[in-house]
Amino acid sequence: MKIFKYIAVILVSAFLFSSCSKFAKVMKSKDYEYKLKMADQYFVKKKYRFAQELYNDLFPIYKGSNRFEDIHYKFAYCAYYLKDYLSAEAQFKSFLDYFPNSAKAEEVDFMHALCYFKQSPRYELDQTNTWKAMGQLQTFINTHPGSERNKEAQDIINECYSKLILKDYKSAELYYNLGQYKAAVVCFATLLATYPDAPNADEFKLWVVRSQYRYASLSEITKQPERFNRVIEEVEDFQDRFPESKFLKEAERFLSLSRNNIKTISE
Repeated sequence: MKIFKYIAVILVSAFLFSSCSKFAKVMKSKDYEYKLKMADQYFVKKKYRFAQELYNDLFPIYKGSNRFEDIHYKFAYCAYYLKDYLSAEAQFKSFLDYFPNSAKAEEVDFMHALCYFKQSPRYELDQTNTWKAMGQLQTFINTHPGSERNKEAQDIINECYSKLILKDYKSAELYYNLGQYKAAVVCFATLLATYPDAPNADEFKLWVVRSQYRYASLSEITKQPERFNRVIEEVEDFQDRFPESKFLKEAERFLSLSRNNIKTISE
């Protein structure tokens, strides 16, 4: 078995050496037509690193010619397929600057926006690129109202929206889990105000009620009536805003508890 693995390594190494050796010869060639032909072949064969280097080398040669548009287009895609989304974003934008009236302009405009989404990190991290992606994709939809890509663009916007909600939700939830209930009230209330149309907006409101109740329960006895009254106000607001919510009964449970606590304190 080891001998077969050894042979396989030798064969792969020989193949890679042969490929690199051939590519090095192409790079050294002064025959630009040949280099462009090879770049296109590498691109078709999905050998994007080789294609990228050749296109980059040919940029100043063909800039201003009728072939430059195709070179620039494929050069941008090389970066995209290599998952270098920062470079791809810059190249797609550059393409649009050079060729705003290109037949490929709509596609490239979409890809430029998509690169921001591809740079969007996990929800726990800074979401600057997520916001940028949403803005760029919305601009794309507004600029190309009849585009077949608009549904995909809107789906990605919705995905970004959900990620932003999750980030803020987890931050607010952390305050609650740490027992910082006053901060949790503020965070969940802000979450609801920021994303009032979120599918689970009623859940955010329930967390406001829960947090307010816990904050009131742990307060000094002299401050509890005022803070339990605040719970009652939050529940009444919940009833007005989400009368059909599956969380309504739980919210109303805090209403009863708060009224009973106020009654007990006053006796």
